[in-house]
Amino acid sequence: MISRVYPLLLAALSFSIVAAAPAAPPTDLTADLRHWAAEQMPGGRVTVRDGALDIQDAGGSTVWYKEKITAPVEITYEATVVMANGPHDRLSDLNCFWMAVDPRAPDQPPFAATHARTGKFSDYDSLFTYYVGYGGNKNSTTRFRRYDGTAERPLLPEHDLGAKQFLLEPNHTYRIRLVARDGVAEYWRDGEKIFTFRDPAPLTGGWFAIRTVRSHLVIRHFRVTPLR
Repeated sequence: MISRVYPLLLAALSFSIVAAAPAAPPTDLTADLRHWAAEQMPGGRVTVRDGALDIQDAGGSTVWYKEKITAPVEITYEATVVMANGPHDRLSDLNCFWMAVDPRAPDQPPFAATHARTGKFSDYDSLFTYYVGYGGNKNSTTRFRRYDGTAERPLLPEHDLGAKQFLLEPNHTYRIRLVARDGVAEYWRDGEKIFTFRDPAPLTGGWFAIRTVRSHLVIRHFRVTPLR
């Protein structure tokens, strides 16, 4: 009798362990708008199409990933600047913030309603953040900045690139990798490290956002990976 009951008990215990296991986190966070908070000037829209974030902008847009990110960390995604004769198609501004906080309220996300940000670029001057403006200024510059909470937006000469190899190509899908670890911020594009910055006051926790103005971006396969 005992020999027959024991396998039944073991099977029941195994089932309860499986049933109680937490669900695996989503592998592609761009497939669901619930993970994102959009701040956008009038005339644009942010939607999910075919499992990707589709950002069409008329006057300025910042789309925040809602979860706070803690270093050491790697952020990866694929991004395309769409040029197909649409109303918002313009080859410019594949930009991003990472490790962003507002020093006036560091425990609140930068997109909290109390900050009243609208998507206008100057709304973000008060942040501490790492920022890359890739193909900004009508696709004439690619720049890295470490915002210091003022309107100065400091820019080092070595972080101001204008050569064609560092500018945008239409309809090309870029593989972007952002890193924050050991006091260093890095920006990688298609496997090439474009910027590295050793920060004397490292940003060790904050939020990520896609930033653009008057363009059409498609973002896929966004992932956040803690680093050891």
